[in-house]
Amino acid sequence: MTIAAPRTGPARLHLSENAHGASPLALLAARAALDPVAVYPDPARSAPVRAIAERLGVGEHQVAVANGSDELVLLSALALGDRDRPGLTTAGTFPGYRVCLEAVGRGCEEIPLDGVQVDAGAVAAAMDRAGIVYICHPHNPTGAVLDRDRMDLLVERAAVTGTPLVVDEAYLEFAPAGTPQLRDYLGSGAPLLSLRTFSKAYGLAALRIGYAVGSPELVARLREVQGTMPFSANAVAQAAAVAALADRGHLDEVCRRNALRRAWFRGELERRGRRSLPSATNFVAVPVSDSAGAERLLAQDHDILVRDAGRFGCAGYLRVSLGSAEELVRLMDALDLIDPVG
Repeated sequence: MTIAAPRTGPARLHLSENAHGASPLALLAARAALDPVAVYPDPARSAPVRAIAERLGVGEHQVAVANGSDELVLLSALALGDRDRPGLTTAGTFPGYRVCLEAVGRGCEEIPLDGVQVDAGAVAAAMDRAGIVYICHPHNPTGAVLDRDRMDLLVERAAVTGTPLVVDEAYLEFAPAGTPQLRDYLGSGAPLLSLRTFSKAYGLAALRIGYAVGSPELVARLREVQGTMPFSANAVAQAAAVAALADRGHLDEVCRRNALRRAWFRGELERRGRRSLPSATNFVAVPVSDSAGAERLLAQDHDILVRDAGRFGCAGYLRVSLGSAEELVRLMDALDLIDPVG
């Protein structure tokens, strides 16, 4: 396995980037795809659609490939469900759902979290008044996952109400085996859409490519509106994604190393008397007395970038990407200075 090249500049612990790098096979494929740079990319995204369908065991008609999962959030907000009813999501989560719903004029209702968890019961109870529902699983920025009973409830309610349930599974590759995923429910008849990305576990963030897998009717509608931007998934990204999917050994090793680093980091925080939230992702939420101030001081005085989870509606936590061990030690040393424990 090729180790990611050393980073220069600030310690980048704010964007949940993959500290272990992309597959060497994906990088080779990306470089080769640069040769015919004067030729438009395949607007049907045929190669990645086929590779994803084969990998997941679904039909190609159940897959849509886009310029990152961000594009899919916008397309789904534009095209899916009853536009006369507001979209529904949780408070304290990735703000892109609300931003897109409001940008297309649908409006957004937010259900408060249950502590640091998605309140599946409250979301399910509100589905009948929603035009579309967005859930982040594993949750960003807390790192929490839904258990099987809560996912069952959401899917069952989507089936009863007919409200599309969109589950953003950007970090699911990092989660433990057995973690519920929306793909498990695609035969249920409920209107379901899972959003995935190559930016996190696959390490292709700069290339901007992601995909949706779900109910054929929802995917068909996504593809229809995607015709407004037929070349949004560039050729380099498409080639790299196909190669990344084929390199299963690299993905497994990335996830193994991520789990080890996550356990080490949380253990070191505890050794220093500092708490952290359990996480199934490549970031950890760390409580601090003033998250906005800590974000500012870490950048200004220590050249360390982290994310104030208050930007997501979870004030009092820093979301810290699992960077290198050296970067994480720097962070912990700096936190001991700016936010002493006790």
